[in-house]
Amino acid sequence: MNKDEHAIRALIERWMEASMEGDLETVLGLMAEDAIFMVPGREPFDREEFIRMSDSMKGTRMEGTHEIHELKVLGEWAYVRNHLDLTFFPPGGAAGAKRSGFTLTIFRKDSHGNWLLFRDANLVM
Repeated sequence: MNKDEHAIRALIERWMEASMEGDLETVLGLMAEDAIFMVPGREPFDREEFIRMSDSMKGTRMEGTHEIHELKVLGEWAYVRNHLDLTFFPPGGAAGAKRSGFTLTIFRKDSHGNWLLFRDANLVM
């Protein structure tokens, strides 16, 4: 595994940790300003909508795991096919909603050589 693959794996780990901690600022620091997200049943949305959606879920706790099935670096670009198993616990709620599925994520290096999430197709249902 090369340096870029290690960096992308570390980014994904940090994303998962920050998501489970409810640390939106860290998550935002791992994505490009022009990131686009695609999920089933709605039009693609940008970073600002991601922030609004995250704000609407304040107090919701998430637990989860991921397994990278494919990671390919192509110069300043990379893609990852990842499987997620997530459970969401609403504020004050004991029972959690379980979701699982695959994502296909495109990463891009910024001008400082850092990898950032650029596009994400999330098929978790």
